[in-house]
Amino acid sequence: MQNITRAIIFTFATMAIGVCQSLLADQSSITEADGQSCLGDDKSRKQTKDVALQDAKRLALEYAGSYLESETVVENFQLKSDLIKAFKSAEVKVIEILEESWIEGDCFTIRIKAEVVPSKEVMKTVDSNQMLGDPRAPLNVKITTDKESYKTGDNMRIYLQGNKPFYARLIYVDADRNNIQILPNQHRSDNYFAGVTIFEVPERKDQFVMKVGAPYGKESLTLYASTAPLGNLSITAANSDVYLVQDAAPEIARRTRGISLTKATEADAKQAKAVAEFAESTIEITTSVGS
Repeated sequence: MQNITRAIIFTFATMAIGVCQSLLADQSSITEADGQSCLGDDKSRKQTKDVALQDAKRLALEYAGSYLESETVVENFQLKSDLIKAFKSAEVKVIEILEESWIEGDCFTIRIKAEVVPSKEVMKTVDSNQMLGDPRAPLNVKITTDKESYKTGDNMRIYLQGNKPFYARLIYVDADRNNIQILPNQHRSDNYFAGVTIFEVPERKDQFVMKVGAPYGKESLTLYASTAPLGNLSITAANSDVYLVQDAAPEIARRTRGISLTKATEADAKQAKAVAEFAESTIEITTSVGS
């Protein structure tokens, strides 16, 4: 564990390509939806369950589209038009089956937590800089670093920015493929950030610095963000500063998307939030030995 701990705090670096890749985050909406279907002469039990699932996914897509049209009040007509078009042709991914049961043996009901992912082809046409500067657009986040490359002994600083307030999780994958949670950490449990402002990690409240050291190789930083609290991960203290994530990489992404849809801030604690905006941004990084 001591070797891992040293890697966590002292092994960070980035390539120029990493900064470029952070310009547009992958965006989506997360919601819950119910589906139902009943047995018939032309449907088996399996087919009935499949139809119910498709019904739930259809409703999730409708919820996300309605939310986008009602909440996205951007002045640029073309931007809003492109966003609506992207969500109308979205893919619906099931994050988790929350409930499923047969009613009186004939009808099947299912409740899912789903991610509605807009068309990537359409999203490529969207001006990311305009979205990042407009708090009325869907959540978009950006992650960058203070330099393009780092060598042994260099300090590294990470910068986070969103177009509106967001909850954040920052995961660092080191050269040994350890998944380390940099944010929230053992000194900073508050992971709610204001919109537009650029935030630095680590800062004074983090109580640690990130200095480049062994092991060296290809690494990455991923910022997960949402307008609602993020799902929990299985973590253990790696040292006195940050956490080692026990979940495998695919589970980190899935469980992070298991967000709470009950409230986004204390101000709307009494108001259920049917749809949460989500964004994910990754930069590839590398470390190298200095002379």
